[in-house]
Amino acid sequence: MYDFITIGSATIDAFVECDEADIVSVSTKNAKTEFMAYPYGAKMEIDSFRTAVGGGGLNAAANLANLGYKTSAIFKIGEDFQGKTIMHRVKNAGVDTDNVIVSKDESSGFSIILLSFEGNRTVLAHRGTNGTVKPEEINYEAVKNSKWLYIAPLNGKSGAVLDKLAAYAEENNTNVIINPGSSSLKKGLKYFEKILATAEVVVMNKEEASLVTKIEVRPDTKTESFSSEVIHPDIKAMLDKLKSTDAKVVIITDGKNGVYAYDGKTYYRCPEFPAKVVSTLGAGDALSSTFAAALEYTGWDIEKSLMIASVNAASVVSNFGAQEGFLTFAQIEEKLKSTPDFKVELV
Repeated sequence: MYDFITIGSATIDAFVECDEADIVSVSTKNAKTEFMAYPYGAKMEIDSFRTAVGGGGLNAAANLANLGYKTSAIFKIGEDFQGKTIMHRVKNAGVDTDNVIVSKDESSGFSIILLSFEGNRTVLAHRGTNGTVKPEEINYEAVKNSKWLYIAPLNGKSGAVLDKLAAYAEENNTNVIINPGSSSLKKGLKYFEKILATAEVVVMNKEEASLVTKIEVRPDTKTESFSSEVIHPDIKAMLDKLKSTDAKVVIITDGKNGVYAYDGKTYYRCPEFPAKVVSTLGAGDALSSTFAAALEYTGWDIEKSLMIASVNAASVVSNFGAQEGFLTFAQIEEKLKSTPDFKVELV
C-alpha cells in the first residue's frame, strides 16, 4: 500500500549557464513574451555546467518521499547509461521502483536546460522512452493500492494512457492530482474534461491555463487598471472555467506573483515565499506535489497547504537542480513561524 504513486517523465538534465545570454522582450497590445537569445553562429563560453536527474514524475516522487510518505513511481527508461543513473538516484531518494518500466531497445529521456542570469530557463528536451508509455505497461494494481495518484506531464504517445489511468483511479477511490503540461493541453479543455473531472486537484501555470481556457490576462492600460485587485479578473475567469470540469480544487501558478486557487466557494491568493532564485526548474513539481502532501498533513486545509507548498517551492528555486532543496514538514513549519507576515489572501 502506497501513500502516493506518481506517473510522468524521468530524465537526465544537463544544466548550462551562460551569463552572456540576452533576454529579449516582445510586446503586443494584449501580451508580452520573453526570449532567451544567443548571437547566431557565435561560439559562447559557459559559466557553469552540471547534470542531475529530473522529470516531473521523478521530481514529485522524490519530494513526496522526503516529506515522509511511502511513494512509488511509474516511469519508463531504457537499458542505457541514463536509465541506470536514473534508477540509482531514485532508489537513493527513498522511492519504490517496483513499478518502473524498462525498455530494451529505446533510449531514456535527456534534457539540456539553458539558464539565464535571471535564474529562469529554457529546456531542450529529448523525450525518449518518456513518450512511449503504453497502457498495458502500467501496473494498475499499484494504482489501486495507493491513496493518491500524482499525474505529471506526459507527452507523445504516452498521453494515451491518461484517460484509462484517471478513470481507473476514480473507480478505485484513489485521489488524483494532475499537472497536465502544455504539450497535452494544446488539445484543448474539451479533450481533458473527462480526466480533469476525476481529479481532486488540478494544477497549471498561468500560460497553460490561458492555453486551455482560451482566456488572456489583460495588462494594465491607460483606461483600465487591474493592479489593485487581489486576483486579476481574468485569472478568476480561468479558475472558474477550470473548476467547471468538476475538480475539487484548481490551482494556477504565476511565478513571482504567487499562486491562485479556487474550491468553488473561496478564491485564494498565496504570495511567493521570499527566496533568492537560482533556478526555477522543478518549482512547479515541488509546489503541486507538496500541496497534495500538505492536504493529507493538514486534513484538507487549503489555505495552510498553499503556504506549505509555497515554502517548499521557494526552497527548491533557491538551489541548483529540481530535486535539491526539498524540506520536511518540520522545516517548513519553522520557516512559517519565522515569517509571520506571510499570509494567504481570501476573496
